[in-house]
Amino acid sequence: MKRLLIAWMALVPASTVASAQENDDVRVRVGLGAQLEPKYYGGDGTEVGPLWDLDFARGDNEFRFEAPDDGFDIAVISNDSFAAGPVANFERGRKNSDVGANVGKVKSTIEVGAFAQAYPTKAFRIRGELRKGIGGHEGLVGDVGADFIARDGDNYVFSIGPRLLFSDKKYQRAFFEVTPAAAVATGLPVYRPDGGMHAVAATSGLSYQFSKEFGMFGFARYERLVGDAGKSPIVRRLGSRNQGSAGIGLSYTFTIAR
Repeated sequence: MKRLLIAWMALVPASTVASAQENDDVRVRVGLGAQLEPKYYGGDGTEVGPLWDLDFARGDNEFRFEAPDDGFDIAVISNDSFAAGPVANFERGRKNSDVGANVGKVKSTIEVGAFAQAYPTKAFRIRGELRKGIGGHEGLVGDVGADFIARDGDNYVFSIGPRLLFSDKKYQRAFFEVTPAAAVATGLPVYRPDGGMHAVAATSGLSYQFSKEFGMFGFARYERLVGDAGKSPIVRRLGSRNQGSAGIGLSYTFTIAR
């Protein structure tokens, strides 16, 4: 739910919508809470971190739907049934102290790329992202997923759906490789993964308005490492193939008159 650029899209007038707008006021929804998340990718421990949300809507338009695990995006091409454009994501790194063994540090990474999504119906969305790491893992990573969406305007929005996650060998070797040096330091066997599908997941999100101003939002996500990632000794012996996260927060909505 960490989307700033995606929220900015609501203020960029799409050609099919802007001309019909009569109310130029901007509604802003800000949210803050806490989440439980894996201490590192592939680990078996969790830690508490901040959870925030920021959304914009013009006039009386509904806030745009966004799944909890969507990247930061700007829909350069957009209509009621399709959107596409650039996307970015932040991938947390890993320290040896997180693992409790000298398996190698992975720097935090900014990932940039593109996304596309389609709505066969108003209650069903298909979305894919492909991103390249800038620094950090420097790999290619992406996901394809679908969401069932149930909503009553902005009064409540509920979504749930599956995900397939894939990556190249640079990404997987950054997080899951055991180099000869790491093997000597930790006693783990040498392991060198290749690319391919590295996880399957399911994500659910919920937002609910108690009143026009106050509301709540939350999410739950389960991810299972598969393929070469799931076979890594770092995961099997020091971590876990099961990766879970969940969070909840409160939101406040206000209007900026224009």
